[in-house]
Amino acid sequence: MEFKDSVLQFSSRVEKLCSQIQTEEATKNTLIMHFIQLPGYDMFNPFEVSPEFVADLGIKKEEKVNYAIIKDGQAIMLIEL
Repeated sequence: MEFKDSVLQFSSRVEKLCSQIQTEEATKNTLIMHFIQLPGYDMFNPFEVSPEFVADLGIKKEEKVNYAIIKDGQAIMLIEL
């Protein structure tokens, strides 16, 4: 399946599930983890995806974000709910 088709399928899934998602944990488990896997990142490989990542950016010193996508040892994308 092409990436575009995967995104469209995911979008359809989101529309169906949103009314049942009530908590941050449910959002992470139902939507965010799947979203991270769409482009091929391995949710269970800490060299690719780091949960509870300490993001020392700007005024957010020592604060954690839900996930960071890692490439070559550097965070390239931060995800915070």
